[in-house]
Amino acid sequence: MKNKLRLFLLLSIILIVGLLNVAKAQDTVVTKNYHGKLDSINSDILKQKRLIQVFTPPGYKPGSTDKYNALYVLDGGNWNTGLIIDLQHLLEGDGYMPPTIIVSVLGIDRNKDLTPTHTDDLKTSGGADKFLSFIKNELIPYVEKTYPSDGDNTLWGHSFGGLFVMYALLNEPRVFKSYIAVDPSFWWDKSYLPKIAGDKLPALTDLNASLFISGREGQGVKEMKIDTMDAILKKLAPAGLVWKSVAYSDETHGSVRLKSTYDGLKFTYSGFNRNIEFHPMNGIVLKDKPIKIRYFNDTTKVYYTLDGTEPTISSAKMRSEITLTGAVRVTNKYFASRSRYNKVTTGDFIIGKTLRLAPQQKDLKPGGFDYAYYEGKWDSLPDFKKLTPIQTGSTKILDINKLPRQDNFALLISGQLETKEDGYYFFLLDADPGSKLYLGNKLLIQSDSIHTQRKSFILPLAKGFYPFRFEYIHKQGDRKLFLRYMTPAIMDAKKPVMIPFELQYGHN
Repeated sequence: MKNKLRLFLLLSIILIVGLLNVAKAQDTVVTKNYHGKLDSINSDILKQKRLIQVFTPPGYKPGSTDKYNALYVLDGGNWNTGLIIDLQHLLEGDGYMPPTIIVSVLGIDRNKDLTPTHTDDLKTSGGADKFLSFIKNELIPYVEKTYPSDGDNTLWGHSFGGLFVMYALLNEPRVFKSYIAVDPSFWWDKSYLPKIAGDKLPALTDLNASLFISGREGQGVKEMKIDTMDAILKKLAPAGLVWKSVAYSDETHGSVRLKSTYDGLKFTYSGFNRNIEFHPMNGIVLKDKPIKIRYFNDTTKVYYTLDGTEPTISSAKMRSEITLTGAVRVTNKYFASRSRYNKVTTGDFIIGKTLRLAPQQKDLKPGGFDYAYYEGKWDSLPDFKKLTPIQTGSTKILDINKLPRQDNFALLISGQLETKEDGYYFFLLDADPGSKLYLGNKLLIQSDSIHTQRKSFILPLAKGFYPFRFEYIHKQGDRKLFLRYMTPAIMDAKKPVMIPFELQYGHN
C-alpha cells in the first residue's frame, strides 16, 4: 500500500513538473481575466506544436459578421500581452484605435525564432526565416479562418522581437500593414539588419505600410544601433512606408515598452479619429466680397484643392486660413499612416446674392423663438403640419434635458431672426442626423449620419428680419444639439455665440 502511495505521489510530481515545464517553455499564459482563448497550431514548418492566446474584443458576439484588425504580439504572455491589452482598451476607449483582436504568440525558444542569423554564442540562433514563414503561411491563415479577423494586421515586438519586426518588414513587407519595433536589437550579428536594409528598402514599392521604432535616449539608441537604422531610413525609406522613430528619456530596456506601445499604436492608427473640419463648410459668396475659411486643427499631412479634384501630397498644404473670392469647391484630405484612415472633407461655395428680407410679423415679439415638442418613433423628420404638439413654449425657457421624453421625440423651433447689420453671417450646427436649419425658407444645414462633425454655412444678410426654422429629431442614445452663429461684427473673433434672445422673435 505504501509503495502504491509513493508511486502515486511520484507520478503526481512528475506530471506537475511536466506541466510547469511546458508552461515555461511556451511562456506564461495571461492570468488576468481578459476573456482570452488558449489555442494551438501544429506547425509543419516548425515541426512543433505552438501555443497562442487570442483575445477578441469584449463587444464581439460569436456568430456575428463583425470583423476586426489583429495585433500580433511576439514574446506573448504576461510580460507583454497584458500590458498591450490594457493600452489597447485605453486607446480604443479614447477613440484612437478601433476594437482589435490581440494574438499573443507564446514562445518556446526566442533566441531561435527571433534572430535572423546564427552566431556561435547562441547555439540555436538563426531561425527567423522559418518563424516568419510559420507566421505568414500557418498562423495568420489559421487566425483569419478561426477568428473574426479582417486581414489588417499589426506586428509588435520588443528587443529580439523588435529585431524580428524589422526583419519581417524587409523580407515579407505585405504580410502586415503596420510594424512596431520596441527598443529593437539592431546590434545583432554586427548590425546585420541595418546592413541589408540599404539593399532591401528601395525595392519596397507600393507598400502602404507604417513603421514605428522606439528606443532609449542617448547611449541606448547607440547601443541598440537604432541610430544606424534611422539614418538608413531617412535616406532610403520608400514613399509607401510611413515611419517614425522616437527615443525616450529616463527609461530602461523593459520600462520603455509602456510609452512605446501607447505611442506606437497611436501612430499606427493616426487619422482614425482625425477631425479635418474647416469652417464655414458651405456658403454663398458675394461677387468681389471675399470670405475666409479657417482650419483649426494640426495642418500636418493635410492638403487641399479648390477645383473639386481630390488632393494629393503634391497639392497645396492646408493653412489655418484661406481666402475665397468666388465659386469654388474646397476639398481637404488628410493622409494617415494607413490609407484606409485617410479622410476627405468637401465644401461648396457659390456666387449669389444677399438673402431676401421678410416683413416683420406684428404678432411676434423679442424674447425667444417658439418651440413645439412632439413624441413618436420616426426614422426621419415627420410632417409637423400633420401632428399635434405635446408641449409648446419659448426657447428662452426650453431645456432639452427636461422634456417629458428623452428618446423618440422631435422639436420644431420657429419665428423670426432680427439682424442688426449688413454683411456675412455664419451658422454652426451640431445636431442628431436628419435635423435641418432654415433661414428665409432656404435650407442652410442638414445633419446626417455620414458627416459626424459640426456643419456650418456662411451667407450675406441685410439688416432686418428673416423667417427662422429649425427642425430637430432625436431617436435614441446621446443627444446632440449645438447651434451658434457669428455676425459681421464678431466674425474676426472666431467665436460663435448663441443667438441672443432679444433677436429671437416668437409669440412668447
